[in-house]
Amino acid sequence: MQYINATELEARALNETIRNCREDCEITNCLGQRFIGAGLSRRKLSIYGVPGNALGAYLDGAEIEVNGNAQDAVGDTMNAGTIVVHGSIGDTAGYAMRGGSIYVRDSAGYRAGVHMKAYQEKLPVLVIGGRAGSFLGEYQAGGIILVLGLHTDGKPITGYFPCTGMHGGKVFLRDCCKNVRFPGQVTARRAKAAELEEIRPYVEEYCRLFGGDAAELLKGPFTLVTPDSSNPYQQMYVAN
Repeated sequence: MQYINATELEARALNETIRNCREDCEITNCLGQRFIGAGLSRRKLSIYGVPGNALGAYLDGAEIEVNGNAQDAVGDTMNAGTIVVHGSIGDTAGYAMRGGSIYVRDSAGYRAGVHMKAYQEKLPVLVIGGRAGSFLGEYQAGGIILVLGLHTDGKPITGYFPCTGMHGGKVFLRDCCKNVRFPGQVTARRAKAAELEEIRPYVEEYCRLFGGDAAELLKGPFTLVTPDSSNPYQQMYVAN
């Protein structure tokens, strides 16, 4: 294990130090440095503090654990690996991710999972323990987004315009979603017991990482959102 004090390191110097390290790293006093772990394919990074934008961008198999919050674009275009955040994250988490998994203990900002897509045998998974901001799953093309609705302080599980332009993948929301308005090109309905088996491993992993009772969480209710048209863009933008 190599220990890195990031107090006096700007982003470029910190990332060069990480790339030159041949073992796992523990980074302390992180404060806004961007692109930490970008493209990393091996090793584990344990981060104390608040990493800046694009944490784990293009991640290709490494593990990143943040003991605190993280800023925007966590896991941007990641290909493989795992990012675990013991706090909340900013906007556009998992942008265009095509593999790997992101686990967030608390909440996410706007546009979580935007342009998420599956690629060949890869299945990207984004698990949010709290709530998600507006435009959750915007233009989603593949993968699984799971929002558990914990720690929400009475706020809705998701903000405005969830799943706009969605044309692939699945979104599971642990809520009846009676007051959530979904766009016309998706179907939102109560998830069946057999469908919940698909997310059981991710709920169990969330509870292993952050605590909680997976069996209790899986009692739901869960709303499952899937595309309702093979051409949602035509439905949205072309006059009949």
